[in-house]
Parts: sequence; structure tokens; C-alpha cells
Amino acid sequence: MESRLKVLRVFKSLHRTRMIVFQEDHKALTAAKLKINEEFRKNMHETSGENIQKMIKTASNVDAVLRSSVIQMEHVGEKLLLRPREDLLLENVPYCDTPRKKT
Repeated sequence: MESRLKVLRVFKSLHRTRMIVFQEDHKALTAAKLKINEEFRKNMHETSGENIQKMIKTASNVDAVLRSSVIQMEHVGEKLLLRPREDLLLENVPYCDTPRKKT
């Protein structure tokens, strides 16, 4: 029963991530939805606890990769417009070879 809850939790998490990562891209939203549902349906009758744990781990890793690596772009005329999410933007701190002196 506990593994069933974990599976449902990661299933919902993947769908939430899909909604955030592919926001306003209806083709990608639909494709991701179909793929997530297909993979979970394909393995719905798995009974081995060890295999279920491996699949949960894989799904969690996919969720993390989607959240940290996917950036949306759209065609605007001849150019591509980058639309990064706020959580992907890092502080732009210039590199410095020499250590700073403490004051």
C-alpha cells in the first residue's frame, strides 16, 4: 500500500512539473501528458517491490531533470526567444581569480 502512495505521488509530481515546464506550449503539454500516462499504464501490473522502487526512483530523477534543465524557446520571426523560468535563473556573479581582501 505504501508503494502505491509513492507511485501516485510521483505520478502527480510529474504532471505538476509538466504544467510548469511546458507552460503555454499545448503541443508539449499534450505530448508529455500522453508519455507520462503511457509509461505508468505500461507498468501498472508490476508486482515486484524492487522494480517498483527502481521505477519510482527513475520517475523522480526525470522530474528533477525536467525542472532543472528544460528551457522554453519560441520562434519570433527569424529569431528564437528564450523564456527561462524564474527558478532557473542564477545570480550573475563575475568570476575573480584573486581572493577578496577582508575589510
